Amino acid sequence: MIWSGEEVMKWIKSLLGSRIIPQPNGIDLTVAEIYTFASSGKISINSRKLPKYRKLEGTEWHLPPGGYLVRYGEWIKIPPNAVGLVLPRSSLLRMGAMLYTALWDSGYEGRGIGLLHVINPNGIFLEKGTRIAQIIFVSARSEKLYEGMWKGEGTSSS
Repeated sequence: MIWSGEEVMKWIKSLLGSRIIPQPNGIDLTVAEIYTFASSGKISINSRKLPKYRKLEGTEWHLPPGGYLVRYGEWIKIPPNAVGLVLPRSSLLRMGAMLYTALWDSGYEGRGIGLLHVINPNGIFLEKGTRIAQIIFVSARSEKLYEGMWKGEGTSSS
């Protein structure tokens, strides 16, 4: 079962000072930071090495075609009886961009990220605080909660 936006709202806190407005089935997520990829990364059977990132300065960005890491402006806590799914807003798709995300496990908390793929050959403009995605919660039965390396990401300590 997909949760109502009112229920999801109880688990999310805006860090940009914007008001969280529930949608019928989720909460909009905003752009807080955008990064480019500055090196390669590696995933192997027993390890992973993340690429280096370069943060784009400013509060409005013109993004030419390519891939970008987007950090959301909301602190999200996934309750023990749900998983989170993040979907792009349709206006982002209409601009010629896609947002790729992964499953947010029960117990995850932090400021998550998405992979923004700008396909529009002319690029797109984004402003800090712009709503680009929506997170929904789907009820789940979990034997254990997320305790992985990304728990608490996006804080000053990670």
